Amino acid sequence: MNGQKVVLDASAILAFFFREPGGEVVEHYLEIGEAMVSTVNVSEVLAKQQELQMPYEQTLSYLLLLGIQIVDFTTDMAVSAASLRSATKSLGLSFGDRACLALGQKQSGLVLTADRSWAELDTGVEVVVIR
Repeated sequence: MNGQKVVLDASAILAFFFREPGGEVVEHYLEIGEAMVSTVNVSEVLAKQQELQMPYEQTLSYLLLLGIQIVDFTTDMAVSAASLRSATKSLGLSFGDRACLALGQKQSGLVLTADRSWAELDTGVEVVVIR
């Protein structure tokens, strides 16, 4: 797919999986964009799915079936995520959140999240809050 690059936060993927409010926004971007997720955020999704007794393989297969590219978290992305700490600390963003934003920076894509506090970010990354 040659659409806009769209980086998915774990919260956006989970909203889509569980048909929560905002899941339809994620579905729209999956249809029109080139979706991707960091391995850090995949780990967050897998942890949540494991709490619900869902096999890792099933979740990973579903992500790939949806056409979501899983992007390895690199050293460059680690540096980017670390550099975002000061800009995101006051909003309480986690390492996983910063990993997602770092991928958004690297890909010059927009980032989808269910976390409303991200709307207040000034990191140069375009953020779409899905609900």
